[in-house]
Amino acid sequence: MTRKLPISPSPGPLEGYATRFNDLFRARAQREGFRRYLEGLLLPAERNKTLMALANTEPVAGAQRKEAQGLQWFLSEFTWAPEETNARRIELLASESKTAPDEHGVLVIDEHGDR
Repeated sequence: MTRKLPISPSPGPLEGYATRFNDLFRARAQREGFRRYLEGLLLPAERNKTLMALANTEPVAGAQRKEAQGLQWFLSEFTWAPEETNARRIELLASESKTAPDEHGVLVIDEHGDR
């Protein structure tokens, strides 16, 4: 088995979460891109979650920055399975007692109401 090269970790507990998806990404750049994508999704929502906002760069001018280019490459050019990644996310939510559905209800996550 080939040893996976280290990547720049995500901040705080996000790295522990991201690590649980490592086996879904073969290339180092894919694992790196996934972490940057997660970080972008969790940034404060002052603006829409466009590619520039996810990469935390300025609109238009930031499009050429390496952060935006790397994220663009991850989302559009790498071969990865979004459905499998989402299934893993749901599996992880269901495996934690604080987020798993039970007789009292289910956790509903709706990012549309945060404005």
